Amino acid sequence: MKERIIAGIVYLVLFSQLQAIGQTGNERRLTLKQCVDAAINNNLQVRQGDLQMQTSAVSLKQAKSNVLPDLFGNLGHGFNQGRSIDPFTNSYINQQILFASYSLGSSVVLFNGFQLKNLIKQNSLSYEANKMDLQQIKDNVTLNVILAYVQILNNEEQFQQSLISAEVTRKQVQRLTVMHDAGAIPPAQLYDLRGQLATDELTIVNNRNVLNAARLSLAQLMNVPFASSLAVERVSVDSLALQYNTDPKALYEASVRQLAIVKAAELRTQSATKGVQVAKGIAYPTVGLNGSFNTNYSNAATRDIFVNSQEIASGDYVSVGGSKVPVITTRPTFTSQKIGYGDQFNNNYNTSLFLSIQVPILNRSRAKNRIALAKIDLKNAQVVAETVKTQLSQNIEEAYFNMTAASEKYQVLQRQVDDFSESYRTAEVRFNAGAINQIDYLIAKNNVDRARANSISTRYDYIFRLKILDYYQGRLSL
Repeated sequence: MKERIIAGIVYLVLFSQLQAIGQTGNERRLTLKQCVDAAINNNLQVRQGDLQMQTSAVSLKQAKSNVLPDLFGNLGHGFNQGRSIDPFTNSYINQQILFASYSLGSSVVLFNGFQLKNLIKQNSLSYEANKMDLQQIKDNVTLNVILAYVQILNNEEQFQQSLISAEVTRKQVQRLTVMHDAGAIPPAQLYDLRGQLATDELTIVNNRNVLNAARLSLAQLMNVPFASSLAVERVSVDSLALQYNTDPKALYEASVRQLAIVKAAELRTQSATKGVQVAKGIAYPTVGLNGSFNTNYSNAATRDIFVNSQEIASGDYVSVGGSKVPVITTRPTFTSQKIGYGDQFNNNYNTSLFLSIQVPILNRSRAKNRIALAKIDLKNAQVVAETVKTQLSQNIEEAYFNMTAASEKYQVLQRQVDDFSESYRTAEVRFNAGAINQIDYLIAKNNVDRARANSISTRYDYIFRLKILDYYQGRLSL
């Protein structure tokens, strides 16, 4: 009885010490939320999804701007050498001319079969769908991080359990070494325990490598350099819900309302519906209003300025008393002066305003084919949405089955650990008392070690299965 109490105390002390490994170190332990935030911030797919969402936002902004009038201006300067038309007088001249023209125009679409209106709605729905796509990428990253996080917790506990197991074997080897040196036991007992210690140490090495592999996986998901000192906060697993209160049907109904992947598919179906309406608008007349302002300049433009007038013989005459009397006339004198830039700008301007109606009569089946393609896109979006829901239903059924199986397995393994622990405790007492040989002792020890390892693995697998079902309900907590 004394040996059994001492063995139990030693086991508890070792377990408490090994549980504290890494807890008192200088490394900073990352919480699950910190890991998820880092992974989302550094994930390249998330960045691409965000850029895609920004692209759709620009497309939506442009669709809204299409209903506004446009305004454009034209500015031209040049010169002609030789015989050309003077843009001011519109007559032929033979000299070098410097000229300029300016115009300002605007147009607005008044009606085009509601294409602009439907295009705004289509782009708005596409933008919302891209937002849901981005959220779905983030959800996938979150689930992957949770899996890697749980794997680290599982492997840490497996590693600690292997340290405890090796330490228990090491204590036995030390005890049997003393007895062997005193000639109190056969050599085979010591060598069997030494072989078991080597096996336990190999398990430690394997578990350490698996733990570092899990750390590497998490570091890669966070897109940060790998460090073997990466540590995560432990989560409480003492009170696991062994019964999940929601059935697959309720899970599916909740997921259809909550999951971004379903919302994205539905939004794209609605966007494709608007796309059909946009295509139908091509067959309608287009009514537009246009206006313009124009003016020009020419350095050949001149104007005559009055200087004076004088009386000169006109070459005609009248007969007075049989005599020819010359006819005197008044002739004004002018000087030529170039017209200034500002005066030409003001004098030469003209404005126009006109209403246009463009009626499609023959357009080489462009409208018909575009409508057909839009309807195909709509059917494809409907098929994709239906496929998403079907796959979601199947995934939920599979996830629920896996959760139920993990729960049942976890409960059985808990009982197995309790039974093998009691069996090992009894075997250890009897082995220390010399009532059984080392073979029976090692069988009992390996049984309890294997049961504990399986229990740890199944417990964390069950935790992850619960997280998946929480995700399908839209209540994934970090």
